[in-house]
Parts: sequence; C-alpha cells; structure tokens
Amino acid sequence: MTKPLLNVQDMQIWLDKVVAWGQTDSPDTQKDTSLHLKKLSSYLRELLTHINNTSSTSETMKTLPSIGQFLGRLCWNPYVTADGNRSLLFQCLWGLFSEHPTNAVERKANQWIRKVLCQLTTEEDVVAQALMKSMGIPPEEYHVKVLKKVLCSCDSVRATSEACVPLVACPEAAPLIDALLQRPVNCVRAPLSQEFLDAVSSAYSSQDLSLEEQSVLSLWYHSLPSLEKAVLNLLESVFTNSGSTPQKMEEQVAQSLLLKACAQHCSIFLVVNDIFRNFLKQVEANECVKSLIQTFTSCFLREVALMQPQVSLILRSFFPQSSQSLLVPLLTLPSDEFFTLHEALLLNIVISLLFCRRQHKVFEAWFLLVQCAHWIQVTVQLLGTSGCEDCGPLLWLLTFYHHPTNRGHNRVHVKEVWDHLRSLFSISAHPFPVDYLQSLVTMLSPQPQQPSASPLLILSLLVNFAVFSQQSLSGSTRILQTVRKHQPIL
Repeated sequence: MTKPLLNVQDMQIWLDKVVAWGQTDSPDTQKDTSLHLKKLSSYLRELLTHINNTSSTSETMKTLPSIGQFLGRLCWNPYVTADGNRSLLFQCLWGLFSEHPTNAVERKANQWIRKVLCQLTTEEDVVAQALMKSMGIPPEEYHVKVLKKVLCSCDSVRATSEACVPLVACPEAAPLIDALLQRPVNCVRAPLSQEFLDAVSSAYSSQDLSLEEQSVLSLWYHSLPSLEKAVLNLLESVFTNSGSTPQKMEEQVAQSLLLKACAQHCSIFLVVNDIFRNFLKQVEANECVKSLIQTFTSCFLREVALMQPQVSLILRSFFPQSSQSLLVPLLTLPSDEFFTLHEALLLNIVISLLFCRRQHKVFEAWFLLVQCAHWIQVTVQLLGTSGCEDCGPLLWLLTFYHHPTNRGHNRVHVKEVWDHLRSLFSISAHPFPVDYLQSLVTMLSPQPQQPSASPLLILSLLVNFAVFSQQSLSGSTRILQTVRKHQPIL
C-alpha cells in the first residue's frame, strides 16, 4: 500500500508537540522529547523526501504552510539539535533554499534560511549569549570563531560544508568558507561536499564571493571544474586582447594565481599543462597560443625556482611525459655569459628531438619545445650571425618548431631562403644589385603546389639577419623596406 503524502494535519500534530517542548525545560519535557526523537527523525526523512519531490519552495510552502515555523522551532531546541537530527534539519533547510528565487516568498524564505543555518551551525552551548555579552564580542565574530573550532572535528566537516551551500554568497560566511577550504586534507573521512565546491566555484567566478588567495588555490586543488574554468578564462583573456604585446602578456600571466597554484601543487600544474596540450592540438598554427604557453612555462619555472631551490630534483615530476635527455637542456635558460656554448647545446637538443621522433613521440617533443621557445629565439639569432657555418641542425630545429608535422618538405626551401639572406646581408656594395633584391622577393613569394615556409619563420630569419649581421643600418633598412613593399604579409 502506497503511503500518502505529508499533509497539514500531520505537521500540525508535530508542531503542537514541538511548541510544548519549548515552553518548559522540566524533566518530564526532556523525557517526552527523548521518547519522540526516533519518530521525529523518521518524520524529518519523510519531510525531506517531500521537499525534494516538490517543484519549488513556493509550492512546498503552499502545501505545508507551517513548515517554516516547524523547522525553526526544532532548530532552537538543543535536545533535538544535539541528536543526529541536526543533519536532517540541515538538509531540509537546504532543500527549501531557492538558488534562483522567482518571487518575494522565496526571497524572504532564503533570508530566513541563511539566518537559521548560521545559528544552527554555530550554536555551541546554552551560555553563548551570556559569553558574547560579557566579553563584548559581536555575534558574527563569535559564530566565526566557533565554526573554525568545529572544523577541527573530521566528522563535522562534510556536514558543515553542506550546510554552507546556501550561504556562500553571504559576506558574513566568507571567513567560514576560507576556513573550510584551507583546512589541511589529512582525514579521508572529511572531504568537502561536491555541492559546496560547486557553489563556491560559481559564486567566486561570478564575483559574489571574495576569497583569500590561499583559499582560491585550495579551491582549484579540490575542484577540477573550477581549475579548468580558471585556465580557460586565462586563454580567453589572451585571445580577446588583440593589442597585447609580449610584455603585456607576461605581466598578465605573472599576475595570475595559477602560477603560484602550479608551483605549490604538482597535480594542478599537470592539469593546466594538459589543457594547454589539448588546446594546442586543435590550433597548432596559432602563434598567440604558442606564445601564451611559452610565457606561462617561463614564469612558472621562475616561480618554482623561488619556492623550491632544488628545482632540478623535481622537474621530472612536473614533466612526466617528456624525455629526460630533452627536458634538462630545454628547461635550461640561455645565458649571455655562455653564448658561445649555445650552438653545442642546441645540437644536443636536435639530437634528442630526432630520437623522440624515432620513438613516435613527435607531439610531446614539439610541445616541450613550444614551452621552451626561448631556444628558438637563440636559434634564429645564431642563424642571423655571419659566424654560423654549420646551419643544418639549426635550420632543422627552426623548421621543426614551425612545421612539426611537415616531415622535412619545407626544409629545403628554408635552406634556400637562409642562403640567399646570408649572401644579401653580406654585400657591402651600394646600391644593392637589383637582381639580388628581386630574387629575394621572388623566393619569398608562395608558389602554387610547392612547399614553402611559414611567413613567421621567414620574418624571424629576416629580422635577425638585419639585427645581428655585419650589414650597415642603411643596407638592412633597404632590404626590409623592399620586402615589406612587395610582401606585406611578412
């Protein structure tokens, strides 16, 4: 036989009982309360089911108009809240809370629920009011201190976090939210509820909740969706800022809390890196994405070096998918003091990359090269000097960076462009032979059905020859102006 739904008469019977309990604190009242606690728990479970099966708070209050008075009186009864019924009261009140109130009734109910939950979670003993009065402590400050003390108990953490779901947007609850998030994760029995993490993440992203810096880092550590959203917001901010310079991008990245979070928690860095990796797979040729990844990695390595001096001992844990022979040289920052050694180091990098290709790890090798693109700048700088004789490995590295899946078809064209630029920038006679300039323009023009290098690759070679070659300033200017006039895409 199906049990009938809750009705007004059943609640009125229980409400009369609860009112009687609150009128006196005699031994008989205490005994009667104790005798009815088990039945009360059963009724609260039925009430919770009824609330969850009703479409809205307004509908629940229409069918059970006394529900607010009933739950409110139970919350003020210490004999009821001292029992396991406290958790059921949490859930009933939470079920009545409207995340998006649609009318005045639901908005007023939300205000009342917040007030009751605050009191219910912070009520410690019957002398609380007297203590606050004698010590001159405001109720809000007292409640926060009690809540932080409650967090020392593993068993209460999850229940407290669940009770805080309707309160996350309340300024008064911010200290409690911070305390919950910053609590050391040292008890497997005390995980924060997913509903709490989702609510905090939503309130924080919509700027309805202000969190301490360490709380934000902890939120990302506990909540993968929140972390993913933070990374996507960073990517979006870079894409929408069309006038961003490398300096502005670095300032923007350096100000992001994601750097500190990644340096403190290897697991966070692995997630962030994986998002970058997957994003790059979809937009391989997007230079803005590549620049962001390189900038973020560079700033991250500096942050790690500040926090953890023995960086070389932990690099493997941050880059588990990378070859150790490739990881160490690429993550080494170039130094002006040892510039003469860069060519030999780049040769080692090329050898390691070729080995990774043979091991069918092309993308991972290229992804690490994108992260450490400072070595690409060193490469084009060396290619732009007159002292570079064995250009083969350097041209291979430069072409691999710009065309990782090309299998070498552009490499011949890149070599031809480099040879021509080198010859042109070594000419000392003025004015330049017209045929030399014209042949350069022709070579830089894309030919149908013929392999060619990316405009950015050619531009980087051109600029570095202009800066680092022995050509005069007027000669370099003439070459650049000619190319710009006939090849505006560069």
